[in-house]
Amino acid sequence: MEAADSQLVDLLRVLEELKSSAAAVQARAAAVLDASQRRAQSRAGVPAAHLGRGVGAQIALARRDSPHRGNRHLGLGKALVHEMPHTLAALASGVLSEWRATLIVRETACLDLEDRHRVDELICKDADSLDGLGDRKLIARIRSITQAIDPASQVRRHAKAVSDRYVSCRPAPDTMCFVTGLLPVAQGVAVYAALSRAADSLRASGDARGRGQIMADTLVERVTGQAAADRVPVEVQLVITDRTLFTGRTLFTGRHGETVPGGDASPGRTGAPVAPVAPGRDAPAYFPGYGIVPGVWARDLIRSALGLGNYQQSPPAAAGRQEVPPGAGAGAGAGAPASPPPDEQRTPVTLRRLYLDPVSGELTAMESKARAFPAGLARMIRTRDQTCRTPWCDAPIRHIDHIEPHAEGGRTSYANGQGLCEACNQVKEAPGWNSSSTPVSSRRNDVSPRHTVRTTTPTGHTYTSTAPPLPGVASAIGGAS
Repeated sequence: MEAADSQLVDLLRVLEELKSSAAAVQARAAAVLDASQRRAQSRAGVPAAHLGRGVGAQIALARRDSPHRGNRHLGLGKALVHEMPHTLAALASGVLSEWRATLIVRETACLDLEDRHRVDELICKDADSLDGLGDRKLIARIRSITQAIDPASQVRRHAKAVSDRYVSCRPAPDTMCFVTGLLPVAQGVAVYAALSRAADSLRASGDARGRGQIMADTLVERVTGQAAADRVPVEVQLVITDRTLFTGRTLFTGRHGETVPGGDASPGRTGAPVAPVAPGRDAPAYFPGYGIVPGVWARDLIRSALGLGNYQQSPPAAAGRQEVPPGAGAGAGAGAPASPPPDEQRTPVTLRRLYLDPVSGELTAMESKARAFPAGLARMIRTRDQTCRTPWCDAPIRHIDHIEPHAEGGRTSYANGQGLCEACNQVKEAPGWNSSSTPVSSRRNDVSPRHTVRTTTPTGHTYTSTAPPLPGVASAIGGAS
């Protein structure tokens, strides 16, 4: 048993060294591809400032990674091949992992070429000196050397770090999300201290919420300008089915003509049942900026925003405006706005119900004669695509793009539109990139995929991107009646 375990450990070491060696080969290949593409673009008349555009995206697609990481892979490869040969040799021999090679490149990014050569030699020429060195110790050694060689580099590092400040929003489990801000240390500490003071003050005055809860609520209130954290404007896009909105209850007409939940007629409610709900699976909803959420959570969110409390098996009162795409046919419904709750409970709520073709499961198509996508059509495409349509890119959608360019006769239509992040939309304009869409048929005897985009890169490689399944579609929820 001990001999077998020893062999397994040796195997793990060999495989790790192979991974490092493969990473070195990838770095060289990326640098060579970049040089080749730049020459080809130069011959095609691309301006010098735009040479190399799209190379990182091609590397990302080849490595099945996001475009952002593709650019990082390209930057690492060029730095190792052209500026840091000792680090590249250590990576190829398996002494360095790809991550640690990335750390060395990152920590020397603000040095000029000569100083970078010196750090590369001092750190990696003697490969044995790297044995047993952890990430923190490696970074500390690099910084001590760079400080001695070029003290001004630390000032440049600080300036670059400040220019890279940002705020991001990422989904978290259980309908939560991470809002992260990368800030200069003085600003970050000041933000945290202000939230801490607010929490301590409210706790001292008898607020029953936990300290962390108060800090989170205070952050929302101060950033959004709302009086209370749970009164922020709400927009829930319920992609049909009506099961999501009406599950388990019957709607009655209220005094003011609005629909209200209830199993039986009761005092204060008039009229007859409006819409008995067919039994079936409770379909999810789509929350813009987050993704798929449980239908019961969406119903409770709207009810809470309207001041109706949480009642998980009841539908919310129909709220806000409902937008029905042109040509939606008999499947498109209409609703009346709810009677507003008292002012102290009112929250702006928009309920958009987007309708699916009953056969193909696609959103009902729209088309415009204008070059720019109208707001309603753009909203449909954003809901269908959810994130950037480039394979392996999960970035938020920033642009609604014509798959077939408008200048080449491409229509401003649902089928010819795709959601892209800003970087991917810019890459698509580089020479040699082409895209086409596969329309979805609605004929009952024609089995066709969801909306699909085929992208061809300058090297002739083709990649496909299929829109994710929509809430309530059988393929999205494992079958539905």
